[in-house]
Amino acid sequence: MSSIFNKSDNDAIIARINSLTTESKALWGKMTVDQMCKHCTSAINVAFDKQDVKVNFLMRFLGKTLKSKVFNSEFKKNSPTAKEFVFTNQYDLEIAKKEFIESFSQFAQGHQAIKIMDHPFWGKMTYEDWDKLMWKHVDHHLKQFGV
Repeated sequence: MSSIFNKSDNDAIIARINSLTTESKALWGKMTVDQMCKHCTSAINVAFDKQDVKVNFLMRFLGKTLKSKVFNSEFKKNSPTAKEFVFTNQYDLEIAKKEFIESFSQFAQGHQAIKIMDHPFWGKMTYEDWDKLMWKHVDHHLKQFGV
């Protein structure tokens, strides 16, 4: 599997982000391309301890229970997401892409980019867990928009 921490793999994701345009349409789901960029940036920012996510005990238990299965398979289309990651307004795509790229590119610095090892939903995380989660999540949404 490709790695968020590998510079060339990281650059390949950034090239895909750069290929998004206002004409990019979702192949599934409700998000527009600008909302997807905001969504991904917000999810990435959890790793940097810049985004708080409120998760109740039951959902945290569910996350811990499903973690291995989800991290080791393809992300399902139209899966539920935390309210902190839902963006419904319209945003300037170029600004949203720039923020997305700036956030994602930080992973190329290596493991030290990760600031928390206890995810609010998934629980205890290793660097490999972060790698899988961030790669699969971003890849899933870029595929959603055909890139």
